[in-house]
Amino acid sequence: MPRPSVEAERRAQILRATCQVIAESGLRNLRISDVARLAGVSGGTVHYYFDTKQDLAQAAFEDCYERSLERRRWLLDSRADSLTRLRQIVDSYVPGTPETIEAWKVWVELWAESPRSPRLRELNERLYGDWRRIVAAVVRDGQSRGQLADGDPFVLANMLVGMIDGLAVQVLAGSHSLTAGRMRATCLAFVDTVLARRPSANVVE
Repeated sequence: MPRPSVEAERRAQILRATCQVIAESGLRNLRISDVARLAGVSGGTVHYYFDTKQDLAQAAFEDCYERSLERRRWLLDSRADSLTRLRQIVDSYVPGTPETIEAWKVWVELWAESPRSPRLRELNERLYGDWRRIVAAVVRDGQSRGQLADGDPFVLANMLVGMIDGLAVQVLAGSHSLTAGRMRATCLAFVDTVLARRPSANVVE
């Protein structure tokens, strides 16, 4: 594969630094100078790639999403059955590694600011709509193979995604009653007891 250009590498470096600043300080406290210092570039270099702080933040959210998908590409492209893939999706989203925790903090900032920003609201709708469609496709595939329960695949996907999101926020908030382990157990129980197709009971005449 051809080596990425220096400009592409520098842009990616700036976006990764932006995500880190957002995760550590919050979107409202995002400063170009902090991003530049963390990325090892000048403030002018950041402005060369992004005209405004809003442009930088939006690009960072998009980059966070793309990197999140890339980390899960192996399971999205897996030949494993859909039930296994849904369990793997749950495992991959439990806030347990520094990388996953940072990504969750970035998403929480997007959600917190979206109600006050039409631009971020549209971005959230686009990115999250894409993710829900991906999960719904896994559900639909499992239904076609007789592995998952009947029902609207988008509704079932929304149920799982909503559960993962809500519980992850509680884990990030430091809940003592809802640890990462309990989040995982709860979401896996949902997959196994609600989404998985139950064997048909034999009818004895």
